[in-house]
Amino acid sequence: MGYTHIVIGAGAIGSAAAYWLSRRPGASVLVVEQFDLVNTLNSSGDVSRIIRHAYHSTDYTKLTPAMFEAWAEVEERSGLQLYVKTGGLDLATSAESSLAELAAYRSALAAERIPYEDLAAAEIRSRYPQWRIDDDVTGMYQEAGGLIDIRKSVAAHTSLALANGVEFLPHTKVSGVVVRPDSVTVRTERGDFDADNLVVAAGSWLGHLMPDLGLDYRLTLSQEQVSYFTSQRLADFTPQKFPSWIFHGETAFYGFPVYGEPAVKLARDMRGRFIASDERVFEGDDAEAGLLRGFLEQYLPGAVGPVYANRTCVYDMAPDRDFVLDTVPGSPHVAVFNGAGHAGKFASLVGKILAELLTDGATAHPIEPFSLRRPAITDPSFEPVFHL
Repeated sequence: MGYTHIVIGAGAIGSAAAYWLSRRPGASVLVVEQFDLVNTLNSSGDVSRIIRHAYHSTDYTKLTPAMFEAWAEVEERSGLQLYVKTGGLDLATSAESSLAELAAYRSALAAERIPYEDLAAAEIRSRYPQWRIDDDVTGMYQEAGGLIDIRKSVAAHTSLALANGVEFLPHTKVSGVVVRPDSVTVRTERGDFDADNLVVAAGSWLGHLMPDLGLDYRLTLSQEQVSYFTSQRLADFTPQKFPSWIFHGETAFYGFPVYGEPAVKLARDMRGRFIASDERVFEGDDAEAGLLRGFLEQYLPGAVGPVYANRTCVYDMAPDRDFVLDTVPGSPHVAVFNGAGHAGKFASLVGKILAELLTDGATAHPIEPFSLRRPAITDPSFEPVFHL
């Protein structure tokens, strides 16, 4: 049997693409997933991801209004709350690089006419007494910031796709892809499957398929870790009292209020433990948790306590750490996405865009910066720049 579309990967992006494709008239969609459906082994297995308008570049901020709209539609159709509004707080020290980072966030918001508040240290401490910061710390608050329940989002997209007739094939690893001028064959241990179009949302496993897809850009994988800490003051860190936040210091740390687990969650961005895909582990380590505890002891002492859980994910990054969101040059019926470690908040919109690229041949959303034709992809001498 042939399908109109095959999707490789049933994580946050693949499940979203399957849902949005399933809404197209005449679509017949197959999703191939190497693990369980709604599993905890991909990068969307944890509970929360920061959602925000605030970004270092308008390349992303331009997409955020449509991102929020896509989530609202999925919430309405699924009956699940996926977006939890907490407010978003970005903090900077007096270091030049830290202030420059926060200035870039402000510039992106201002360019898109999205309102924000500047906060001095005293204002931050007054509004959020959980923070123990020096007077040289400044902040920026954006009201719409919060979190996306990433696990629920996969469940919602999967459920809606199933209801629309999408077939899912879990526990099935893809061994190869054959791309022809007007069709594809996906080879698996359970047989070959043919389709008119293909979405590849394989995350950190994309590298195995790149030769078959005619792609040869550098894909860097970094094993990252989040840790959850319990304490006797968890009630001070609920979403009603405490925001999602990013601390733009010499190392960027980010964190969440208590949600989904009885603990405060935080991580540092770009831990930089570079791996091959088969070296991935699914349990975190005490050394990284100790580093994160040090941050809490300095800045959020009320959250300090025993480690409740350590969890991992993998950043799959092009050399500029921007998304790859495009169809393969010369094969407009094959679409590929790389999330670079910050795609969770955009998952539903990205799925919608992938569906538009394959069914309409184009999208109205401004995705040119994420093209497979940009220098970071096509120029082998491009120096990697990994940015939050």
